[in-house]
Amino acid sequence: MKEIIAFCGIVCSECPAYKATITNDDDLRRETAKKWTSDEFPIAAEHINCCGCTISGQKLMEFCSACKVRCCGLEKGVKNCAYCEEYACELLEGVWKYLGLPEIRQKLEQIRKSL
Repeated sequence: MKEIIAFCGIVCSECPAYKATITNDDDLRRETAKKWTSDEFPIAAEHINCCGCTISGQKLMEFCSACKVRCCGLEKGVKNCAYCEEYACELLEGVWKYLGLPEIRQKLEQIRKSL
C-alpha cells in the first residue's frame, strides 16, 4: 500500500480509520471508535470513515475536515507541511503539541531532509 502522509505528518495509510474505510471493516470501525471516544469527543463507529486528509472532496473524520493545518495545506496546494515555505509554523507546532505524537514531526523532518 502506498504511504499517505497527512499535512501534519500522521501516516494516513497506517491510521485505523483509513484502514477501516478502505477495507470496509466494520469491526475495525467499532474498535477504533471505542479507543478514540471520550466524554469530550464521543465517536460512533459510523463516524470512522476517512480516505486520507490530503485529498479534497473525500470522506474524512469530522475533526479532520475542520483541521486548520489541513485547511491551510489545501489552500497552499502543498503535498503536506514538509513542502511548505513556512515550515514549521505555529499552527503546525500547536497540532504536534496537542497530539503528543513525536513520530509525526519526525516523519515531516525526514521528508524535509530529502527535498
